[in-house]
Amino acid sequence: MTETADTAAATVAAEASQDGAAAGSADSSGFTAEIKMEESWGDAPVNSKYTIKLVNKSGMDVDGWTLTVNVGNATLGDGWNGNYNIQGGVLTITNADYNGQIPNGGNIEIGMILAGVDGDMSYELTAGSLKSTGTTMQNTQQQNNDSNSQSQDNSNNSNNNNTNVPNAGALDVPAANTDDWLHTDGNGIYDSTGKQVWLTGCNWFGYNTGTNTFDGLWNSDLNTSLQAIADHGFNLLRVPISAELILQWKSGNAPDANFNQATNSYLVGMDSLEIFDYVVGQCRANGIKIMLDIHSAETNASGHTVNLWYTDKITEAQYREALAWMAERYKNDDTIIAFDLKNEPHGKPFEADNAAIWNDSKDANNWKYEAEQAAAAVLAKNPNVLIMVEGTEIYPIDIKANGDFSSTNEKDYYFNWWGGNLRGVADYPVDLGKYNNKLVYSPHDYGPTVYEQPWFEGNFTYDSLMKDCWHDNWFYIYENKTAPLLIGEWGGFMKEPNLKWMGYERELIATYHLNHTFWCYNANSGDTGGLVKDDFVTWDEEKYNFVKEVLWQENGKFVGLDHQIPLGTAGNGISLSEAKGL
Repeated sequence: MTETADTAAATVAAEASQDGAAAGSADSSGFTAEIKMEESWGDAPVNSKYTIKLVNKSGMDVDGWTLTVNVGNATLGDGWNGNYNIQGGVLTITNADYNGQIPNGGNIEIGMILAGVDGDMSYELTAGSLKSTGTTMQNTQQQNNDSNSQSQDNSNNSNNNNTNVPNAGALDVPAANTDDWLHTDGNGIYDSTGKQVWLTGCNWFGYNTGTNTFDGLWNSDLNTSLQAIADHGFNLLRVPISAELILQWKSGNAPDANFNQATNSYLVGMDSLEIFDYVVGQCRANGIKIMLDIHSAETNASGHTVNLWYTDKITEAQYREALAWMAERYKNDDTIIAFDLKNEPHGKPFEADNAAIWNDSKDANNWKYEAEQAAAAVLAKNPNVLIMVEGTEIYPIDIKANGDFSSTNEKDYYFNWWGGNLRGVADYPVDLGKYNNKLVYSPHDYGPTVYEQPWFEGNFTYDSLMKDCWHDNWFYIYENKTAPLLIGEWGGFMKEPNLKWMGYERELIATYHLNHTFWCYNANSGDTGGLVKDDFVTWDEEKYNFVKEVLWQENGKFVGLDHQIPLGTAGNGISLSEAKGL
């Protein structure tokens, strides 16, 4: 039985009295935070990456903790393995649902990126009756990010230097071509020769968070990471990005990217757009295809929590403009084969005009209508790419009585995961006109460690999940051969009961060869974890081996989606021309 911090002190004292032994007592000073600044980069405001180890030597088990840090005028760029909030110069970090318990003698690690830290920061760590305080000292040498640290030769500069990170050289980039565009027929996706393909990829976020490139490059090498993704058999990379960043690129004001300048010295001097072009080239060289995902309108690590595809800052027209600009820019390069128009449109009944709906209206918040308009903007520039359309969160139980979504009573709606409710397709399918053979529906689906949905109550099974969630929300689209499905996000921690759900999800994907992109590569996804561990270098072999079973393989080789370039460089991947197809 795990004791809470509130009760453990009394328990320890009682045991000492009964046993007559020095069992010890609760010691607040034994529960401590070790805060270390790993690196810093960029011009003012300087970005600094911190790792934080919470060490419990208090004599009791901890169940739930809070760390507050006085950060002054600093801003939060990102945080992982916890819940982060800044108000009035105080950063409050609370445990995630999976790391609140720290047994006596144990420890956990969390981390964050702050911009504009000025001087030392005081902090307080609490857990029930335990409390400790301290001050984190800034490394002024690491903060000195002058012109010398920006040079290509910075091997002697401790700023951003990590000699333990492997560094693979860049691959020679083949010329862009247009041989690999895909299309749909019924519930399948096919190449130009009629060969059915299987998109089996993963997500790597960061272009949406303010990092302005992939998260994790503060520690890892970009070339090595992309090669590892390909060598591990992922043939598609879903790249979350913000419309705001694309519009900055379009205007000629590409912001700088945040990355480890020693480990990724070949990126020094490039802005974020130039680095993205570099990524496209290296993906092409590795046989990886890209699906671009408008993850949020504005650049923000929490931007995905905004309901709609537009905000007060980014209009509907600008959202479409961003999509069209990317489609135009890469229209002669089939490395980018798909556009996921918008990540997880959502909203609840009481949110009125701020909730994503799905009907036959032209209302501003009608996602079905907007998806058609956004797709038209993309396809006008490049009619060859696949168009991914996600679902919403709610849909009326009685579409005739409540087709305008006017009811604010939650009992009048079906609910599902954000982006996972595609019931509206049955009544109002997306119409892309002559480009309907480019349409793919893309639900998201998660397990009970993300949220305890009703269908997880009791002893859920594969059959109960199909009945209570999958079938009526989106699987019927595949079953009726309306269009293909691509599960854009699924995944989570390798623990029960989440692992049980993941097993059933994998069974569903394997049985029907459903296309999917696993969430996620990133270590810093707080409610799921990643394919790599906190160093963004070491792969979580248990999780990878689990996902590996639903990566496209033929005769022991991973199958890529490029007709000429095999997937990866390890010799365990083949090109699409070499594959038989599904």
